[in-house]
Amino acid sequence: MAVDYLDPSRAEEWDAFVMRCPEATFFHRAGWKQVLEGALGHRGYFLYAQRNGRIVGVLPLGHVKTRLFGNALISVPFCVYAGVATEDDDAERALTGAARALAEDLQVDYLELRSRTRRNPDWPCKDDLYVTFRKPIDPDVEQNMQAIPRKQRRMVRQAMQRELQSDIDSNLDRFFPIYADSVRRHGTPVFARRYFEALHRVFGQDCQVLTVTREGRPVSSVMSFYFRDEVLPYYGGGTLEARSVSSFDFMYWDLMRRACEQGYRLFDYGRSKVGTGSYSFKKNWGFTPEPLYYEYHLVRAEQIPDINPLNPKYRLFIETWKRLPTPVANLLGPMVSRGLG
Repeated sequence: MAVDYLDPSRAEEWDAFVMRCPEATFFHRAGWKQVLEGALGHRGYFLYAQRNGRIVGVLPLGHVKTRLFGNALISVPFCVYAGVATEDDDAERALTGAARALAEDLQVDYLELRSRTRRNPDWPCKDDLYVTFRKPIDPDVEQNMQAIPRKQRRMVRQAMQRELQSDIDSNLDRFFPIYADSVRRHGTPVFARRYFEALHRVFGQDCQVLTVTREGRPVSSVMSFYFRDEVLPYYGGGTLEARSVSSFDFMYWDLMRRACEQGYRLFDYGRSKVGTGSYSFKKNWGFTPEPLYYEYHLVRAEQIPDINPLNPKYRLFIETWKRLPTPVANLLGPMVSRGLG
């Protein structure tokens, strides 16, 4: 057993392992190293374990170091989960040990491993802040409609009567302005457009943008990832008009319908904080929340971090950000958001 760092010569072999490993996810793909380093300026340390020259486990890590939010080694920054993915326990132990050693060498505040299951029971863990929502997609479109709870199903059907239309966009011209203004209104700094362009370029057909229009006006848009038989709506937003015309209900149903017709069999609604509006919205669709386990190896830090919008110390910042003019928020946002790993 040996552990090494990914270089371009083994990227194809890395991705082949990710595709066949049941524990691996879209966020384990080698392309994230390009995105982290090229679009966000963070160093990627993508570890793999090999036995007799064959990759048997992977652990992608990103090093995020900023003045505002500290110094951390994370698997993977800006991704909801991408912890150790291996074929056996020996490979997992080797990768976890290598990650701890790297964290000590870099003298980060902490190492954070993000997983859907508890992997290191003796590590401090944050398992009550974030949940994910995942649900099978039935091969029959109408069965998926009937699986939506009655109240939410009625809202979807009403949305379908509002003359809304959807299209898959070949670029970000409609998505980015909608997303940028939407996150500003929620008090969140936006990523630079080049980040989304990198995602679109690096992942190709596995990264698609669906935009909903009404009378020719874009009202909502979502960037989704596709992995094996899963679809993952990841970055979405809407205009001020979106809620009044039920555009979000239409958009997510249309995404599910399209995925069903294309043979995808799992809808990953993504991460939400417990008790928030997005948490309630996803539960209303009949999805059951599943806890996410963020485990920490503390190096320089004395306690696990609490970098999230529910932390009272960030409330003033959030309320101030909501009031910024959109051009100002779009200018300043990328400088702040790149540290929100």
